[in-house]
Amino acid sequence: MKIIAIATQKGGVGKTSSTVNIGAALALAGQRVLVVDLDPQAQAGSALGLNLSSQDQLARSLGWVIQAGLQGMRADLSAVWFDRSELVAGFEGAGTLHLLASEESTMTAAQDLIHKAGYPATPVLRRMLMDVADAFDFVVIDTPPAVSSMAATALAAADYVLTVCVPEYPALKGAAATRGTVRYVKGRTDGECDPVYLGAIVNRSNPPSKWRAQEVDTRNGMLDADLAPFPADIRLDNRISDSFAFGVPAVVRFAGHAPGRMYGELMCQVLTRMRQPQADWDTPARIVA
Repeated sequence: MKIIAIATQKGGVGKTSSTVNIGAALALAGQRVLVVDLDPQAQAGSALGLNLSSQDQLARSLGWVIQAGLQGMRADLSAVWFDRSELVAGFEGAGTLHLLASEESTMTAAQDLIHKAGYPATPVLRRMLMDVADAFDFVVIDTPPAVSSMAATALAAADYVLTVCVPEYPALKGAAATRGTVRYVKGRTDGECDPVYLGAIVNRSNPPSKWRAQEVDTRNGMLDADLAPFPADIRLDNRISDSFAFGVPAVVRFAGHAPGRMYGELMCQVLTRMRQPQADWDTPARIVA
């Protein structure tokens, strides 16, 4: 089982859409996938067609499970995850897609407990996931868009970290800060957690014919900051954001169209980098005006 956290300190750049579409792309490719929604806003759950509303559903919030784990109780993740495999069931050779869903009040309480306990508490999620390692091939974690104890918990849980950057100046700073934070996880967890930074997703980009100075500067800035952007951009496409309203990831709704092709290509590049040393990673060339 490989655990991927998708993180950035800048909100509104498409972190959740990246999480659910990469997770769904892996499921379409035949993998057993678990999406973990660590954001109290619970957007990943909505994007997969699930909003915790009934009392029975609220009792399955990941926030409760994390709180239990922090208090020394053994948590059974298999009792609380939701099977969303129906979203990919119509595709030949598809794998499975499950969700650990969140809810604001319980996740906020869990975040407060982690904050009070400090860095020794951040491996709590990784330990829980290791207990179910035989059930999944990939775990993809959506994280809060801020510096927080819950974001630190996501990084501690991960084997690999991806960041997301739109071609705008403020997003570059947030992605670079996330890149730097990954370096400190091993030391802060006394070596228990050691995520590998895997690269930056360029999201909501324009075709080269429409690039302006800000987009060119941001792309070159990603190279200067050692963010290792993937060659496959996710182009600006309203079908990706519109898919949230349907509770079906764009890579599934538009599998044979541009969103499906873009996320499919990105998924392949992510898997390739997992197998390669960083020196062999393929990155875009610097843009010369």
